[in-house]
Amino acid sequence: MADPARAFVAGHPIGHSRSPLIHRFWLDRLGLAGSYEPLDIAPDDFPFFLAGLSASNWAGGNVTIPHKQTAFAAIDKRDAAAEAIGAVNTIWKERGELAAGNTDAYGFAANLDDWTPQWRAGQRALVIGAGGASRAILHALLQAGYRHIDLANRTRDRAAELADLFGESIHAAPLAAIDERAADADLVVNTTSLGMSGEPPLMLDLDKVGDQAIVTDIVYAPLVTPMLAAARDRGLTVADGLGMLLHQAVPGFERWFGVRPLVTPDLRAHIVADLEAHCAGDNAS
Repeated sequence: MADPARAFVAGHPIGHSRSPLIHRFWLDRLGLAGSYEPLDIAPDDFPFFLAGLSASNWAGGNVTIPHKQTAFAAIDKRDAAAEAIGAVNTIWKERGELAAGNTDAYGFAANLDDWTPQWRAGQRALVIGAGGASRAILHALLQAGYRHIDLANRTRDRAAELADLFGESIHAAPLAAIDERAADADLVVNTTSLGMSGEPPLMLDLDKVGDQAIVTDIVYAPLVTPMLAAARDRGLTVADGLGMLLHQAVPGFERWFGVRPLVTPDLRAHIVADLEAHCAGDNAS
């Protein structure tokens, strides 16, 4: 009889990761004997960890900041999403060799499918921020058929680099232009840390946005960012970022443990309770 599968999430630091809460919830609810463990691995040590992974008893795992690009460079067998995004967040074994993928674009799209499936009918989007997260969003939007995507960033040159990488549908813009670009957008996406707990809010004039526009944020702490609150007050359809985190975990769990889990209200409530507990702890005197 085979030993129970073991999976991990590797990062540095790793204490902030909620992946163990998600995967352990599924293991418990599905009655599986596997395990999912957080591993704090310093950048200098991560290549050695990867080198020994194929011969280890790990079924695979997730990688998070700062290891996503290192894993991409080290693992030759990568899925199409990882190739397009240029980063890896999920590792598994195929015939004894390491394979890698990126599930962030899948998680983003699946979250919107849950909240507001009409997003797939859109043609124009405004994506705010040109960091690592925006690559997954751009890939998801292009896969969904968006034809015109304005990519606004504090430094326009960074947005222009991604526009060159992802093709002619991407149009670089300075952050100061977001009010103007939002006016024609069917979908507005914040991929920056603006609006996150402890960060200043994203300043966006939602009065210029069309009545049918959808507004979403990949930030999930707080669940309702100032941008989402303002969009809701304006009567717009909104989607918070927590579902992206939950859905991106599904493909990896299925690869390691052999069962495809569901993102349910119970799972969401489980993670929301943890978010609220940490928020209360941070605010305690």
